[in-house]
Amino acid sequence: MNKVTRISKAVFPVAGLGTRFLPATKAQPKEMLPIVDRPLIQYAVEEAYAAGIRHMIFVTGRNKRAIEDHFDTAYELETELEASHKHELLSLVQTLSPEDMVCSYVRQPRSLGLGHAVLCAEHLVGQSPFAVLLADDLMTGTAEGPGVLTQMVTAFAQLGTSLLAVQEVPQDQVRRYGIVAGDSVTPHLIKVRQMVEKPSPENAPSRMGVAGRYILTPGVFDLIRNQPRGAGGEIQLTDGIAGLIATEGVHALLYEGKRFDCGSKEGFLEATVEFALKHPEVGEHFRTYLRGLPIPD
Repeated sequence: MNKVTRISKAVFPVAGLGTRFLPATKAQPKEMLPIVDRPLIQYAVEEAYAAGIRHMIFVTGRNKRAIEDHFDTAYELETELEASHKHELLSLVQTLSPEDMVCSYVRQPRSLGLGHAVLCAEHLVGQSPFAVLLADDLMTGTAEGPGVLTQMVTAFAQLGTSLLAVQEVPQDQVRRYGIVAGDSVTPHLIKVRQMVEKPSPENAPSRMGVAGRYILTPGVFDLIRNQPRGAGGEIQLTDGIAGLIATEGVHALLYEGKRFDCGSKEGFLEATVEFALKHPEVGEHFRTYLRGLPIPD
């Protein structure tokens, strides 16, 4: 029987508290913080949709209802926009959740780590390979090229093994990432031999850091379920993936594009500036404003 290589479902772990953005995240999900005029979670969903995925699975927690409302139909708003003949805005609102896109929601009852969050989606994922997207990582492809997840879906169709998006990071920043090491298959593809969660710079096996995009085979669920708790007493996704290295094999894709770490204030601001400069409505004005801004040393 041939392996299933089509990715039709994506998991979005969105139960985190977003403490680095308090007090802004006291009453709203961090994933709903906007980059110009779209919340972070929408960028991630649009990336998955562009990669051909139609079933979006959100692993939520308390105070995350705004995410569900965002992708739901807003009858009152749509009626008001239609009555006011604001057809462009009406079309924009209606495209948030296309007719062929399905959204499912499941609660993560306790904050037990990323691996546990993924495990909470098992009954919705089933026995097919699936994508995992961390909305904190806002990812863009090159100007004329496909998005990061689209690149991964294409590679997975050829490989059939779990796949991680990776980027080369500075040596003094390896402690912020899961780091992989392995053998180069092509200039952009690595067969992973080792994966270490947030190593110290002196103990890091490489400088290839895992970004917030994964394609995983369903075998990861049993590994996560049966593994001991890892760093911080949490159920780590990294540990489950490390188990796949030994049982099925794992590859890493050095993607073409850019990552903004919007889980940090610095990355969030960088994304806001770059996306604002490219925005068709405000870009020209914002560029003029920045050029005239006195920036002290």
